[in-house]
Amino acid sequence: MADNQENWLKHLPKEILDGIQGNYLDSYMVALEGWRRGLTLKWHIKDHEKFKDLKTWFVDEPGQLFSLSNGEKVHYFFRTRGDLITNEAVEIGKSKQKTKEYLEKANVKVPEGKEFNEESTIEEIKAYAESLGYPVVVKPTDGSFGRGVYTNVLSDGELEFSVQNLREQLNTDRIIIEKYVDGEDYRLYVIENEVVGAMKRIPPNVVGDGKHTIRQLIEQKNLIRQDNPRLINCQIKINKELKDYIGRHNLSLDTVVEEGKQIFLSKKCNISIGGDPIDVFNDISPDAKQIAINALKAIPNMSHGAVDLMVDRDGQAYVIEVNATAQIGGLLFPIKGESRDIPSAIIDYYFPETKHINGTKSQMFFDFYDVLDPLFNYEASSTTVTPAPLGKVFAKKYIVTGDVQNIGYHRGLRKQAFERELHGYVMSIEDEGIEVVVAGLDPEMVDDFKNGLYEDPERSEVEEVREEPYEGFLNVGFEIKLDLKTQINEINNYKKQLERLDLEIKKEEKKRRNLKQSFSWKVTSPIRLFGAIVKRIK
Repeated sequence: MADNQENWLKHLPKEILDGIQGNYLDSYMVALEGWRRGLTLKWHIKDHEKFKDLKTWFVDEPGQLFSLSNGEKVHYFFRTRGDLITNEAVEIGKSKQKTKEYLEKANVKVPEGKEFNEESTIEEIKAYAESLGYPVVVKPTDGSFGRGVYTNVLSDGELEFSVQNLREQLNTDRIIIEKYVDGEDYRLYVIENEVVGAMKRIPPNVVGDGKHTIRQLIEQKNLIRQDNPRLINCQIKINKELKDYIGRHNLSLDTVVEEGKQIFLSKKCNISIGGDPIDVFNDISPDAKQIAINALKAIPNMSHGAVDLMVDRDGQAYVIEVNATAQIGGLLFPIKGESRDIPSAIIDYYFPETKHINGTKSQMFFDFYDVLDPLFNYEASSTTVTPAPLGKVFAKKYIVTGDVQNIGYHRGLRKQAFERELHGYVMSIEDEGIEVVVAGLDPEMVDDFKNGLYEDPERSEVEEVREEPYEGFLNVGFEIKLDLKTQINEINNYKKQLERLDLEIKKEEKKRRNLKQSFSWKVTSPIRLFGAIVKRIK
């Protein structure tokens, strides 16, 4: 799995996505693409006026709502969904039953099925399942991430168990029973009349090596998944459902699996519960792609989104779900095959005039959580990201030796970088030296920064400067990267300042108490009372 990293998009390396997971990853990748093309990027809190009319959920914390502007128009986004998709389309997509109704009207194939509500008896549901013929699928009308979905239900007993669990554990009364399609699970991402990405989703699984148990193989695979920006928080969980599943196949967590044998751990294919994303964009049939396009067209005002298909053994594709707010990480970071640049396709759709701007090749990025800090601290309702440098970026690394690790000197270098409109960082290294990287659009300013290294003799003593080319990624702005020792010293200094401040507060409080107990304070009390009365009368 880790070996496939060479097929991921080079402008989205792991190091710039560190710590950004789940829905935040989707938001960041789309926002980053627009920002790199020179669009003005703003992040917003949930109560921002423009988002009050946009259908959103779970946005109490910032990081999923943003806007992009080219100066003439502004588009607002919730994760991967922009404002060109209406709330009506979102509501249809969230309801599996409504989605089926619209698809059937458009003659798009869906599994045969029916919705039942709280008034439906288990006998009615069983009778319908029997009329369809087992196996069937039982799922909530409104659900996601595979929660509450029971596939390949084979008997009345399993059906009753599934329905009871949905009604009691998930508090769900509206349930869909549909014919089970025995085939392969796919997710295609569609923008208007074009499929721009496709992946096969394989249920959680391990491959034996003849030495390790299933439990150990799961642990090993979970470690590998941590190297994948999409899968890092999609671990295979050892729970009752998994144990029951492998138990029905005469396996246990302590079973040693023979070398090369693949063992499935669930029937569900969802990436969020441990499924594997595999790129199939060049392999999936044109008919399946056209069905996905037709499915998206069937939903009014849904111009882009994900379409989930089941393709049976005869090659017939059935639409299972249409999602306007889909996660795209599996298409960007598959465990096998090539990455598909969905963020670029989304920005092309909303801002077609920026297609010629080669923003995706930029080595510049912005720190996701640093940018959001004012929103997390309730200091602002929106925050604007420093504009990205547009054009060819020139970068250089300077290795400086001597007495150059003074933090004041480093702050002076940051000031000089800003004056030259350069980005980069300074970082202390071993042997009393520092590493300084600067980048900008003007190569003369990048070269001239070397002179600035010598311009602070009061706080530094430069002995030697070595120049090296730099081709890595850089955070916009200029960062002072503190080594561990410096960080500890800075923290200790802050602690001392807080202790001094606390001591001053205590001293002032003691003075106040002494004053209130003094003879002069007591004697002048009537005068202060009279003055307060006069103020009220006025």
